[in-house]
Amino acid sequence: MKKLFSTNNDIAYLIARLALGIMIFPHGCQLLLGWFGGGGFDKTVTAMSQGGIPVPFVYLAIIAEFFGGLGLILGFLSRISAFGVGTVMVVAVLHVHLKNGFFMPTGYEFHILATALALIVMIRGAGPLSIDSVLSRKRAK
Repeated sequence: MKKLFSTNNDIAYLIARLALGIMIFPHGCQLLLGWFGGGGFDKTVTAMSQGGIPVPFVYLAIIAEFFGGLGLILGFLSRISAFGVGTVMVVAVLHVHLKNGFFMPTGYEFHILATALALIVMIRGAGPLSIDSVLSRKRAK
């Protein structure tokens, strides 16, 4: 458990965590709630499962983007949140975007950046101004 919450006060980790969380949370809102022009839960499950993704994995993707994004913004369970988001990015590239080439809007360039940010958070933690940092200090006492 100690490693799960451990981090330091390097602002670079805060920047990586917030950048990833602020980017992915609205995507999660699209998938789960239908905000920002998204389809919402039912339409997301239908569309992704018709695209060949098994329904349980669609549920995990929705959870990873919504709650993972929120967790990253708050700095709570940041390593787990980053793992979920990073996994969604890799699966999206392999299942959907790889065949479209590198460049956006349908390629995978964005996913490389998101995966890199997720790896930073998974390896180094949440950084300062995070719930993980507070919990880490409390566990150290």
